[in-house]
Amino acid sequence: MKLLSNKKFWIFDMDGTLTVAKHDFLAIKEELGISLEKDILTSLSELPEVEKKEKQIQLNEIEFKIAKQAQPMVGSANLLTHLKDNGHHMGILTRNSFSNSIETLKAAGIHTYFHEKHIICRDRVLPKPEPDGILYLMQEWNATPNQTVMVGDYLYDLLAGKRAGVETIYIDPSGNFPYQKEATYQVKDLNEILTLSSNLNRIHID
Repeated sequence: MKLLSNKKFWIFDMDGTLTVAKHDFLAIKEELGISLEKDILTSLSELPEVEKKEKQIQLNEIEFKIAKQAQPMVGSANLLTHLKDNGHHMGILTRNSFSNSIETLKAAGIHTYFHEKHIICRDRVLPKPEPDGILYLMQEWNATPNQTVMVGDYLYDLLAGKRAGVETIYIDPSGNFPYQKEATYQVKDLNEILTLSSNLNRIHID
């Protein structure tokens, strides 16, 4: 349990990490009529202002429908309860909007674990893979990098953590871990975090 005792400040991605991944990003891009090659937020940022606002409204509507269907990831309640009961600080860093993040967490039944001011979304900071959200939360908590950990299921989560100088836990239920070179730890589900020990395959960041 060394990891759990050393890390007092926990930052989680939301979709695909604390909740079951339901976003079909290719379908969303097609519905928005934007580039299939770039990520959605990058594509929107490059549009003329009027068109960008229209697409952002459309994206919020699409994501709201998905948020209403949110389900908790296996082990999320166990891990969050353990962290809360042991006095750890917890926050969320997501590329989703704030309103849809709240809706997602409520639908999944895990919203009570997080203070709203610690739910950091695309409307508050530059989105991942930029480290701004992690740095913001560490400043709020007066936390140091070695006390903080970022948990996520995608490359952007790991890169944001790396750029902020914190360790990362990479969750991939498939066990393939395509981005393992950017991670500190790898787990197939959140319950594994509660039993992390020396036999866990650890990836050292160069």
